[in-house]
Amino acid sequence: MRYLIYIIFFFTAPQLMAQSDDDVLFTVEGTPVHVGEFKYIYEKTNQGDADYSKESLDEYMELYKRFKLKVKRAQEIKLDTIASLQRELEGYRKQLANSYLIDKEVTERLMKEVYERSKTDVNISHIMVQVPKDSTPKDTLVSYNKIMKVYNQLEGGKKFIDLVNMSEDKASKEKQGNIGFITAMLPNGFYAMETAAYTTPEGKYSKPFRTRVGYHILMNNGSRPARGQIEAAHILIRDIEEMPGTAGTRQPGKVIDAIYAQLNSGMAWDSLVIRTEDRTSLENGGSLGKFGIGRFDPEFENAVFDLKEDGDYSRPIKTQAGWHIVKRIQKFPQLSYKEEKGKLQNKIKKDARYEFAQAAMLSRIKKDYNFKEYATVVNKFRSSLSDEFTTYKWKANPSPSNKVIFEIGDDNFVLSELEAFLEQSSRKRQRLGRNGEVASTFDNLYNDYVKVKTLEYEEKQLEKKFPEFKYLMKEYQEGILLFEATKTEIWDRASQDSAGLTQYYEKIKMLPKFQWKERAEIAFYSVQAGSEGQLAAIKKMAGKKPTADVLAKYNKNGKSILTVRRETFEKGKNRVIKAMDWKVNAISEVEVNKQNQSSNFLKIEKIIPVSGKALNEARGFAVAQYQDYLEKEWLKNLASSYNIEVNQNVFDKMVK
Repeated sequence: MRYLIYIIFFFTAPQLMAQSDDDVLFTVEGTPVHVGEFKYIYEKTNQGDADYSKESLDEYMELYKRFKLKVKRAQEIKLDTIASLQRELEGYRKQLANSYLIDKEVTERLMKEVYERSKTDVNISHIMVQVPKDSTPKDTLVSYNKIMKVYNQLEGGKKFIDLVNMSEDKASKEKQGNIGFITAMLPNGFYAMETAAYTTPEGKYSKPFRTRVGYHILMNNGSRPARGQIEAAHILIRDIEEMPGTAGTRQPGKVIDAIYAQLNSGMAWDSLVIRTEDRTSLENGGSLGKFGIGRFDPEFENAVFDLKEDGDYSRPIKTQAGWHIVKRIQKFPQLSYKEEKGKLQNKIKKDARYEFAQAAMLSRIKKDYNFKEYATVVNKFRSSLSDEFTTYKWKANPSPSNKVIFEIGDDNFVLSELEAFLEQSSRKRQRLGRNGEVASTFDNLYNDYVKVKTLEYEEKQLEKKFPEFKYLMKEYQEGILLFEATKTEIWDRASQDSAGLTQYYEKIKMLPKFQWKERAEIAFYSVQAGSEGQLAAIKKMAGKKPTADVLAKYNKNGKSILTVRRETFEKGKNRVIKAMDWKVNAISEVEVNKQNQSSNFLKIEKIIPVSGKALNEARGFAVAQYQDYLEKEWLKNLASSYNIEVNQNVFDKMVK
């Protein structure tokens, strides 16, 4: 008995001591910060360095406490009530919620579904009843009844192969309904066929389903690992008696055999592919590009995929097009899901399956939250609508009705809210109502309204369902508050408080970063192209006389060949100056400007000794340092204003 108790305790004790994400790590003036939130932001910030060592956790804990102090201050001064910030947060939430609702539940699921299906090829047969593109509802019903007749016979014991003659797909009917191997993803409009192929057990038939061409019943004949994609080339000799420019009777079989013999004797593919009668692939060495199954005849496809190595070629094979020798160029392995994800996402969002998945998601939400519709109220309102409903004149009833039209979870939606939505949807009402169908126009818009409200309700549950969503929203919300608080308390003050900045600068102006090194006032002489004959004289005079005298001598009678500009440089901060003697009247070597061919040299006119920078000369650095100072003072004030209590036991449990 004691042994049993020990065993029970051994397996349950770790669970009793396990840490929960809901445990409170610390509080700021009574506001809790939970373990889950801290771990989320710690791992996100530190990425691969999030090793949960005590040193790492201690360091990040200090940073996070400071962050929370600033957020507390932002909340205290009501920054979270600013309308523009609330709108920004709501916009972000909408965007993020959409990624969780649609991307995670719809797009992500469909991408993974296609990726997993694409690992397998399925051999299928089908019986099809056509539904012409412009069929009326009556015609569609006739087609539906036909396929149901086939299905009922199958259910009654008839064999699939015995009912293929009822199929309206002539191509597969000749092959006892066999389509061959297919793989995901099928073209747009055939998602139902793809799903039936991958969900119907081997040797069994599916229930009737509809694609864009009609109704089908599918038989799963078996599967194999997916062949994937391959690049291959071929030499084609067409199987026809005569070709333009040929004389006598052609013997394509003998021609292809001769080419095959030459390949075997060692002749290069490139020297033989010029004999191919497939002009479209000739310029690419016979290459047909990259392809998968279902593009070519099964005989051709089998020959290609049976080749074991790149560079291998087949024996001559016969297809409807003629005789071929095929050569494997490259076999492509299936990429990882991560590598395929981007391409799959683009294809899926353009496919009708995306709409089906959205509809399934809405059905799931309705079921999860006990959606209940009050059909009597909806139907009565629909029947009360006149032809005016499909015009711009229609307006919601000025006397709001509180009759409930449907419920989702704890929320009720009333008729007056629907009417407001319908009024706001004026353009769509008029567009849908062009055919005069009042009832169908209402139904379309009503379904839109139900969809909108259903998704909105699910959005409100995201924090409960997805902890990372909750943490992301909190991170963004507090990030906005931190930005605004820092802007108010630090950045704006540092740039606008001239008196405070001036007073602070007096304390720090002796720091090295606020001191000028020895400087020189430099004159940049530029002699225009074509005046090189006077360059030596100008340079000689510049070394002895003031710049004003040089300009006066060489720029006269309305003619200007010389320009001079001045700048001040610290010692060692200019390439040309570094090569000069550091003294007054020193002259640099001449350099020619490649763009305008002017000749240029520098002259040191004055040496300025080491001195402190004026505030206006160091304003950028001074403001930055003042901001650091203000932030430190701010944090001291916050630390003394708000009480932080750390739950040390909870913190210690995080340490690894």
